[in-house]
Amino acid sequence: MFAAKILVVDDDRNLVELMRMRLESAHYEVTPALREADALEAAKRGPFDLSIVDLKLADRDGISLMEELHSISPEMPVIILTAHGSIESAVEAMRRGAYNYLTKPFDAREMLLQVDRALQSSRLSHEVKRLRELVEEQFGFPNIVAKSDKMNRVLEVVGRIAKTESTVYLQGESGTGKELIAKAVHLASERKDKAFVAINCAALPETLLESELFGHEKGAFTGAIRSTKGLFAQAHEGTIFLDEIGDMPLSTQAKLLRVLQERQFYPLGSERPLSVDVRVIVATKKELEDEVKKGLFREDLFFRIHVIPIRLPPLRERKEEISPLVEHFMKKFASQMKKEIKGLTPQAMQRLMLHDWPGNIRELENTIEYAVAMTRQDVIGEDLILQTKLESQPQEVIKPLKRARDDFEKDYLSQLLQLCGGNVSQAAKLAAKYRADFYDLLKKHDLKPKDFKKSNKA
Repeated sequence: MFAAKILVVDDDRNLVELMRMRLESAHYEVTPALREADALEAAKRGPFDLSIVDLKLADRDGISLMEELHSISPEMPVIILTAHGSIESAVEAMRRGAYNYLTKPFDAREMLLQVDRALQSSRLSHEVKRLRELVEEQFGFPNIVAKSDKMNRVLEVVGRIAKTESTVYLQGESGTGKELIAKAVHLASERKDKAFVAINCAALPETLLESELFGHEKGAFTGAIRSTKGLFAQAHEGTIFLDEIGDMPLSTQAKLLRVLQERQFYPLGSERPLSVDVRVIVATKKELEDEVKKGLFREDLFFRIHVIPIRLPPLRERKEEISPLVEHFMKKFASQMKKEIKGLTPQAMQRLMLHDWPGNIRELENTIEYAVAMTRQDVIGEDLILQTKLESQPQEVIKPLKRARDDFEKDYLSQLLQLCGGNVSQAAKLAAKYRADFYDLLKKHDLKPKDFKKSNKA
């Protein structure tokens, strides 16, 4: 493994030498710089994994040097070194892009801890960026992470575990992109040049599923006119993705458990076991803990596959992604259908934002495909968005702020009068308003206290 390269910038020669010794003893490669010009020249010659920069330099302040270093290497973390009396300036440096700060005289253990954390954060950031590029290159679909913090956290986990051999457990509703994440794990792993084999366990009956997974010999059952290699064998040295594993029959679950434990299995009709080397990724829309309690899923298999759980949030929990996803799908289908589509009307986008998306990204994709296919204009109107659903479901409409405020105020006053039986003095007291002001509000909303007295007596 290569040693991380660290640039140390300070005009105090003794301090720079001390930091160099401490960092090199921790197996880092250190480049010292006593002058700002030397630091910039070193940064231009080759990339550094991290920089430690003194806040007070001979010719300029460390913050401006940090910003210049970031113009050369934007993603390089910078730790600011500062005296106790300049902590406020160090905090300002963090606001302007520093990773953290250290106070002088520095504690060697604290410095090494800060350096390790900064490098880990940087590596994770690079891994997430690499995953985005991989997925975009392979699938032409950059919105796997889109704008959502929740999906960015999913990608961070993928970045951490992709190069391990651990089984990955993806849980999420239909249409949330479980197979796309499974492919991202595969592409970021050491197995990326080998096969990625996927099967939907809910799509096949029990007898066919077992044959598909493990293969069969000629004559193993009626219609088996030749020997067939199963998906586990096809995925040897690669990755197998078992989608909707919660729908796998109990008898097949027992055989899968043996494969996961021993990495070998018997094809149907064979007396010789086959050994396989595969990375296993499973996915389900079900809550398998509940299925275990119902006796529909083996507990031992659940614990065997539930190694690295990743939950994919539904689209309704990450609505900030709707707009970029709509743009992506709109361009995709407009290109396929050879249409010039400029965008959606605000009302059409509002309908998309208000919908709960039980079918998630897949439902959104279908909705946009329908709208692009049906539109006769270069802008998609609201009449083409979720048309069939709108006929059966009343849609909430976002009110203008003033109207929403007035409606709330009128409803609030009505409830107060109802509670107080039309007694204005008591209602004004509960509302913490002067009686005269309260009357003005009643007049504004055409509310009459006597109406509430009558209803109270009734």
